[in-house]
Amino acid sequence: MSREPEASSAQTVRYEVDSEGIALITIHRPEKHNALNRQVLAELDRYFWQARQDEDVKGIILTGAGDKSFCAGADVQQFTELDAYSGHRFALYGQAVFNRVEEMPKPVVAAVNGYALGGGFELAMACHLRVAADHAVFGLPEVSLGLIPGFGGTQRLPRLIGRGLATELILTAERISARRAFEIGLVNRVVPIEHLLDSARELVHAIVSKAPVAVALALEALRQSDLPLRQGLRLEAALFGQACATADFREGVSAFLERRKASFKGR
Repeated sequence: MSREPEASSAQTVRYEVDSEGIALITIHRPEKHNALNRQVLAELDRYFWQARQDEDVKGIILTGAGDKSFCAGADVQQFTELDAYSGHRFALYGQAVFNRVEEMPKPVVAAVNGYALGGGFELAMACHLRVAADHAVFGLPEVSLGLIPGFGGTQRLPRLIGRGLATELILTAERISARRAFEIGLVNRVVPIEHLLDSARELVHAIVSKAPVAVALALEALRQSDLPLRQGLRLEAALFGQACATADFREGVSAFLERRKASFKGR
């Protein structure tokens, strides 16, 4: 069942769902380059939870307002208040929010429309896939501020591009272009800014046309692909068995044998 787009009245994050079941979540602090603060994190958490619970939502696109910044990291002004205890708590909170993005059973595509720095880069990495505008820039500048990445950067970046390159990017605080990010496997597509959301929607549609339960199970297997091989294979086999018990599996096999398009119901 489709529905008309609906927008929130949130001050820092906007949420809308189109008639095809694609939720668009937009960080809306253009005057601050869409920087993260506690309010933004709380609203992101709320809207990702809403998208997860809404049966009409099939996939999610995350982007930033404007064409300059996806998210330029955490709002540095709040760093003046941090000490060892509060810094630890702040990192745990940001990690928890980003973990829930990564653990979404529906596909999440980051549409990176400009600078993705620090926490913004870490947020993009928590998404399942990344489409970047050709002027986008990625970087983890934390060591230049006397910090380290705290919202998952030291853990997700090596898993995405390998430890050697990740070590270099983190320790030098080097910024890289969208094209370089594509070359090292960090982003899936690079397109002109005017085609960014269309490309992200195309990618989401390509996924949501498949069996929803199978997509969710595949995402779970991929999320744990850093397990030791034998443990990962056991997980894969268990999830494969779960897929075999679904009505969508029976429908998919029947449609293939009958040479027709499958009609998946998500069960």
